[in-house]
Amino acid sequence: MTLGLSFCARHDTLGVMSPAETHPGVNFLDLADQTIAYRESGPSGGGPPLLLLHGGAVDSRMWGPQLDAFPGRRVIAPDARGQGGSSDAEAPYRLVDDVIALMDALQIDVAVPIGISMGGGTAVDLALEFPARVAALVVSGTGTSQPEFTDPWALQAFADWREAEQGTDPEAWIAVLQRFTAGPHRTRGQVDPAVWALIDTMARDTLAQHLRLDPDGRPLPPVPPTPVADPWGRLGEIAAPVLALSGALDGDDHRGMGARLVRSVSGPARHVEVPGAAHYPNLEAPELFDAAVQELVDAL
Repeated sequence: MTLGLSFCARHDTLGVMSPAETHPGVNFLDLADQTIAYRESGPSGGGPPLLLLHGGAVDSRMWGPQLDAFPGRRVIAPDARGQGGSSDAEAPYRLVDDVIALMDALQIDVAVPIGISMGGGTAVDLALEFPARVAALVVSGTGTSQPEFTDPWALQAFADWREAEQGTDPEAWIAVLQRFTAGPHRTRGQVDPAVWALIDTMARDTLAQHLRLDPDGRPLPPVPPTPVADPWGRLGEIAAPVLALSGALDGDDHRGMGARLVRSVSGPARHVEVPGAAHYPNLEAPELFDAAVQELVDAL
């Protein structure tokens, strides 16, 4: 699930905050062409570090329950370009290359990428483009960085999202994003209010900090990430262990892509559905999510 911030919105209605206010406790890594914001916990030397890769429209705060959930393990959660505290893209780029740049700067040779939605696609891209840097991977809410949708519920949601992007009301855009928080089988009232509020806050901060306007007040389209070529057709190249974790209440396409990923890779893989959760099982069922991840990394 990716996004483009291409509609015009008044920043004063979104509650603009400085990066320091919005992202306390975040580290900033200045590279030649960007600044990467990231959160970090745990010691070095306890096995391959875990790289927590967030979904579209949100940021590394979505990994709050996981940052301290793996004692003895180094855990790093970066913000993708154009989200959270990281800088906006000024030229063509690939999300997978940004992650490798962070790993190199932090002297991480091999890691376990764990990604949800957009971040899950980046985790798969890492295993395809840099297999020697990936010990295992965990993917949730997608199958590759080029998701495919056929479910009418998802198709309608994305159509409404595109329409909202062309309008002037960011509330409509956020409302569509929150459909994925609930999934097709629940209403807002059936979702943990704390989870709903966190997604809302992150989405508003994304708009407030990264929606750019020209001198005439017109929106400037963001530079989109360059896709990795043919990820679905290349899944057989992945020999590292794969764990696909799907929220049982997520949409059919999101769950189905996780199952397809597991069927297509050449290495050991399994698909686990997390009950009581939709698109963000790490937030709605952190104990189950973390236990499945722990089992995977313990076996490495």
